[in-house]
Amino acid sequence: MNNEKKHWLDDRANIKKLLHWFYWMCAALLATDFVFHRHVLHAWENLFGFYGIFGFVACTVLVLVAKEMRKALMRREDYYDDQ
Repeated sequence: MNNEKKHWLDDRANIKKLLHWFYWMCAALLATDFVFHRHVLHAWENLFGFYGIFGFVACTVLVLVAKEMRKALMRREDYYDDQ
């Protein structure tokens, strides 16, 4: 007898629905690039989907830098234990 409570994200069908919703939202936000006029400072900001690409690249770089920083900043598990 299994008494564990089942959450809505435990069902694969709900995860699939959520991912489809996210994909549609990304597409809709990307489509707004055609609708809204942007006041840009640099020419590359006029590229289609620039802000989405820039955000993805920036997030990826942050994760990779954090992984490298972890090597330098990580301490032993018993670092604060009394000797």
